[in-house]
Amino acid sequence: MPSRASAPLVGRPVTIAGLGAYVPEKVVTNDDLAAVLDTSDEWIRQRTGIRARRITPEGLSSSDLGIVAAKAALADAGVSPGSIDLVVTATISPDRITPATASRVAYECGCLNAGACDVSAGCSGFVYALAMAAGAVASGLHDNVLVVGAEAISRILDWQDRSTAVLFGDGAGAAVVSTLNGGAGGGAAPASGPRGILGFDLGGDGSGEEFLLIPAGGSKLPASCATVEARQHFIKMNGNEVYKFATRVIVRSAGRVLERCGHDVADVDLFVPHQANLRIIDNAVKKLGIAPERVYTNLQDYGNTSCASIPLCLSGARAEGRLKDGDLVLLMGFGAGLTWGACLMEWGRTAGAGGSGG
Repeated sequence: MPSRASAPLVGRPVTIAGLGAYVPEKVVTNDDLAAVLDTSDEWIRQRTGIRARRITPEGLSSSDLGIVAAKAALADAGVSPGSIDLVVTATISPDRITPATASRVAYECGCLNAGACDVSAGCSGFVYALAMAAGAVASGLHDNVLVVGAEAISRILDWQDRSTAVLFGDGAGAAVVSTLNGGAGGGAAPASGPRGILGFDLGGDGSGEEFLLIPAGGSKLPASCATVEARQHFIKMNGNEVYKFATRVIVRSAGRVLERCGHDVADVDLFVPHQANLRIIDNAVKKLGIAPERVYTNLQDYGNTSCASIPLCLSGARAEGRLKDGDLVLLMGFGAGLTWGACLMEWGRTAGAGGSGG
């Protein structure tokens, strides 16, 4: 029997009514890294597909990036901050262990009537947060939810470890999730046109928690002089194991959500995978049978931006004219936990939700 974690969305129709994105101005190229690490532009490109990444200036944090993206998403949706019922921030680089990074994002954006919480699900976080938001709106619990993926990962990287330092970059993306008919009141979906978010597949395998983690700083291994000296407050990763996990789970999870929503791979107009590694993406795309021109990537210029990668890709695809009303869009996240999350949607929004078109 299929897991309830893989299911069509039921209740009120739900859509992404607005998008926002932000990346820091500072660009760090592979050649820049080669000047301080035992690596090269060729080595990085061949193994990851990454050419450059953005780095957050000193004094700024994940919330600062998320605030800019969130304000852009609100403006794009035409939704006032006071109409937001809940702010959910997905991040692996929160400002602090507590309070939630979402609390500052909500306050600075003027969402003073909103609840606020963070989602910690590794690089799957944005899809998990999107599922929370979609479920809340579909059920009628909320009308408008602001979902933010924000990462200042440069703050938690060991810049002496070339196996991780070359992979990641900073950035933020945001989405306003609303009822498809434009907000409060609910109601049925339009008789014709896009049906919005269709369903999700979420999962996790805790047996792989050691493959991608920050060892110290929590209650299991509190900060101490010893943990700092051992550089245990930075991301550690078993790249081979993460690669095997990702290439396996992408195909399985994508297949599940497509089947449960009554579609197959041939129906997908745009595939937006988490931007971890170009070799992972290429392998999964071949196994799925998706044409390369239907796949969106931005890791060449931004690296792995973790929870920000999918919303950054959506914003980029829309700006490039690759998202049209009615397009079937498949989102796929995977990361620490180990976790995975797929989302299927028909792209589009009504005038009441912030304007027609992509």
